Amino acid sequence: MEGARPEAVIETRGLRRVFKSRGRQVEAVAGVDLDVRRGEIFGFLGPNGAGKTTTLRMLSTLLAPSGGTARVAGCDLATQPGKIRERIGYVGQAGGADREITGRTELVFQGRLYGMPTAAAQKRAAELIVMLELDGAADRKVGTYSGGQKRRLDIGLGLVHDPELLFLDEPTTGLDPQSRARVWEEVRKMHDRGTTVFLTTHYLDEADALCDRVAIIDYGKIVAEGTPEELKRAIAGDVVTFTVAGEQQRALDLVKDQDFVREARLENGSVHLYVDRGEVAMPAILRLLDGASLQLMTVELHRPSLDDVFLRQTGRSLRETAA
Repeated sequence: MEGARPEAVIETRGLRRVFKSRGRQVEAVAGVDLDVRRGEIFGFLGPNGAGKTTTLRMLSTLLAPSGGTARVAGCDLATQPGKIRERIGYVGQAGGADREITGRTELVFQGRLYGMPTAAAQKRAAELIVMLELDGAADRKVGTYSGGQKRRLDIGLGLVHDPELLFLDEPTTGLDPQSRARVWEEVRKMHDRGTTVFLTTHYLDEADALCDRVAIIDYGKIVAEGTPEELKRAIAGDVVTFTVAGEQQRALDLVKDQDFVREARLENGSVHLYVDRGEVAMPAILRLLDGASLQLMTVELHRPSLDDVFLRQTGRSLRETAA
C-alpha cells in the first residue's frame, strides 16, 4: 500500500536484563521498548555501560532476557531462537576471526556452518572479498590484517548467509579515521541492498551520519528516540557555551533569567545556554558579562547536536562520558 509504514523487523516490549553482582541485583536493561523498521539503519546510542551491548546480545539470542517480550526477524525471541539465528548476522565488538587462518578460509568456513555446499560457500566468499575490497588480503592470515581490514572481514562473516538483519556492536571502535570511513561506506551499501542494520555506538558523528533513526539509552532506559534531525529539532534555537575567568556560577546567575535564554546550566566548567537566536543572544551576553566585570575566556555558538540531546535528557555530556 502506498505510504504504508514499513513493517517492524525488531519489536520489544519491556525488555529487561538483571545481573547478580557481589550479592546484589543490577538492572542492566530496565524495560526497553523498541520498534526497528525493515530496511533502516537503526542506531543505539549511549555511553559505555548504558545497556547497549546487553540489549543487542539479547536480541541476537546470545543472552536470555530477564523479562519482557521481543520479536526479531518475524520470530518470537523466547520460543524461536534457532529461526532468529538463521535470519540474522552478528558482528561483536571483538570480532570472531581466527588469526591463524586466511580471511577466505574463514569466510568459506562460516558459509559451511550455515549449511551451504562447499562450492556455494566458496562463491559467496569470493563475492564478499570483492565487495569488501579485501582482494589483496584474502589469502593472508588474519593476524597480518590492519584494524580496518579485520573489521571489514568481521562484517563479511556476518553477511555470508545474506541475513535480513545485521547486528553491529560498536563497529568502528579503535579504528583510524580512514578505516572508519570505509566501514561507514560498507554499512551504507548494506542499507542500499535492503539489509536492516542495527548498530550500537557511542560516537555521535557515527549515529548522525549513518542512522535513519536513533534511540538514546542511559542507565538501561531509553531516554529519547527519533531521527537525528527530529531529536536535534526538539532543542529549539541555538546553543551558546562560554567560560569566564573564575566565577562560572556568577556568570550563570547573571544570564539564566534573560528573556532570550530557554535553559541554562553549568557543564564541565562551562556555562551552557539554549537560546532562541544565537546571533541576537551573543552580543547581549557579551554586554552583560562586560557590565558585571566578568572576563570572557572562551565562547562558542552552534546548532544543537546529538550530544546536546543527550545532555538535555541526562544532564551529562556523552562526549565526556565516552572519554
